[in-house]
Amino acid sequence: MGLLFAATHPGRTTALVLADTSARLRRADDYPAGWPDKDIDELIEGVDKGERIAAQAALAPSLALAPSLAEDVAFQRWLDRARRLSGRPGDRVWRSESALYSDLRNVLGALRIPTLVITHRDRLGARQSQYLAEHIDGAKRVETPGTDCLPFAADGVTVLDTVEEFLTGRLPPVELDRVLATVLFTDIVNSTGQAASLGDRRWADLLSRHDALVESEIERFRGQRIKSTGDGILATFDGPGRAIRCACAIRDEIQALGLEIRAGLHSGEIELQKDDVAGIAVHIGQRVAAHARPNEVLVSRTVADLLAGSDIVFRDQGEQELKGVPGTWHLFEVVQQDA
Repeated sequence: MGLLFAATHPGRTTALVLADTSARLRRADDYPAGWPDKDIDELIEGVDKGERIAAQAALAPSLALAPSLAEDVAFQRWLDRARRLSGRPGDRVWRSESALYSDLRNVLGALRIPTLVITHRDRLGARQSQYLAEHIDGAKRVETPGTDCLPFAADGVTVLDTVEEFLTGRLPPVELDRVLATVLFTDIVNSTGQAASLGDRRWADLLSRHDALVESEIERFRGQRIKSTGDGILATFDGPGRAIRCACAIRDEIQALGLEIRAGLHSGEIELQKDDVAGIAVHIGQRVAAHARPNEVLVSRTVADLLAGSDIVFRDQGEQELKGVPGTWHLFEVVQQDA
């Protein structure tokens, strides 16, 4: 689509960036860079059968999108979901066939705009990207290491930096040490007493099951687990709604283990460190959690205000003093949240 648009509407196109792509995917007598018919046909058959992308990649290794993430279960699950959401099975079949049968080589000579061609030199399809660079007048070709062709995969930073520099002429410094986030603290109620009554081995087993459940819920709600606090966790989220739903899910699921937790949340600017986060917002979140009762999810007014008008219902807990934090803080209990 990028090739066609740029050739048809050069006046509306500033630049063209082509990353690990091709003018034609299928091999031909005058196009040895293409893939064999067998690989193309097997991929179409895989799409037609509704097979997982991972399975398709196994059938045709040259078509794999991110080999470095082949063993990453979470990524493969995400990629499979993205494939399902991209369209109905029938639509995916004809779209795949259309892409795999297209031949846009005759368009390349009509391009008259700045063009960047990015090639991962270790990919089996690198020759197709090289063909583009050789047949587009004035194209700049950049080779990057690795075998992935998804910009957000393992070596994606190199690709994105290359694109930004090509489009803007420079790479501005990026400050990533401070971001706005919602912090979640959880804490097992009476952990010391339970550890004493169960004994070290049984308590360690129970704590391990607790940690696995908590991490699963954090992943489900797209949060980031920062660290364990001994008998609880610290996690961050880019949205307070998902943070609250995650806290409630942990609270509800953990009861099956015979445990109770308390949870506290606060939204504010945090400092990103190598393996941790810091700042007054983190301290406030920890103190909010300390005020929560067993099985209670408590939030600061900041969180409640950000969710005004949502389906999440709060109960006013009044003004509270938080240890080590100046002034008083208005806290609210989560009494209802919709998944």
